[in-house]
Amino acid sequence: MKKLSKLLLAITFAFSVTTSAFAVVVASWGGAYTESQKLGYGDPTAAKLGIPIDWVDYSGGLSEIKAQKEAGAITWDIIDVFAKDTIIGCDEGIFVEFDFDKDFSPAPDGTPASEDFFTSMPSKCAVGNILYSWNYAYNTEKVGNKTPKNIKDFFNVKKFPGKRALYKSAMHNIEIALAADGVKVAKGGSVVYGKLETEKGLQRAFDKISKLCKDPNGGCVFWSAGAQPPEMLMSGEVVMATGWNGRFFNATVGEGAPIKQVWDAQALDYEYFALVKGGPNEADAMKALREMTSTEGLAGSAKYIAYAPWRKSSIAVMEAGEPWYKDGKTNMVPHMPTAPGNLKNYFLMNAEFWADNGTEIGEKWETLKATF
Repeated sequence: MKKLSKLLLAITFAFSVTTSAFAVVVASWGGAYTESQKLGYGDPTAAKLGIPIDWVDYSGGLSEIKAQKEAGAITWDIIDVFAKDTIIGCDEGIFVEFDFDKDFSPAPDGTPASEDFFTSMPSKCAVGNILYSWNYAYNTEKVGNKTPKNIKDFFNVKKFPGKRALYKSAMHNIEIALAADGVKVAKGGSVVYGKLETEKGLQRAFDKISKLCKDPNGGCVFWSAGAQPPEMLMSGEVVMATGWNGRFFNATVGEGAPIKQVWDAQALDYEYFALVKGGPNEADAMKALREMTSTEGLAGSAKYIAYAPWRKSSIAVMEAGEPWYKDGKTNMVPHMPTAPGNLKNYFLMNAEFWADNGTEIGEKWETLKATF
């Protein structure tokens, strides 16, 4: 079976080389996200450098690239990955280590790449791609004359009665629970995560959520798919919902839904690119990656999706080109998680915290949910 797998991978590799004319192959997540990558910076990079770029879908993790390497038939050059995978892949020699200021272009004003990145990288093998937000939104037609303005309002069922939609797992829920309970969201969330490392802090978050979900004026509905929060808001099933900013944007701009996002205590989450060591087109892939992650390149993806470019300088490019969205009518900067107006109170999703504590917290979370 192992020999057969190696043979199949080798055949796949030969076929891909023949049909793609030695194209740089980028593995990403598919759907609207990959489309924004392809149209925003993939196609422009291919045209500028004369290097064909193909996009393939994958389901995450490192199992597929490990199988390719084991079989001696690597077909991918660049992979869109989570933070933890860049760390593991770097440690295991799967990915190339970067010299950020040498390998990536400076901002238009000459600022080195490392100083233009929104925040530091989780490993030497990761270069930031986009940032997206976990925040909450409400249906403007369901809250009367009152306007939710901060994270405390999400938990205030006396002022805003009605059910809330929350993500099915503890992630994000316990962070905003502490923020709503008075813990300051500062320094990227270090204070919040510091308290969640303690039994007392975690219990405080659980108590806040329990009170919300058990209150006769409130109640909780749990979602698992990104399309659900806007749907729940529009159907009236809930009065407020946590969710991903891109989904709320699509409902508002694409479908005209009367939904408004609240950016207070938003959680910034992220995606990275990694370059496969020993990939079939490693040299060309590095050239393509440099261009795609440039100020202009990353700004290009925001024409097609409401995710923020990792480069700080990309926001200025977007501002100068507004209306930036593909419809030619919508200003995109106000919808960016990293727009100055949306960064007054935010935290960075702590991948290391969840990697270390996710299983234990998850078990306690499911026990808590069973009491609602």
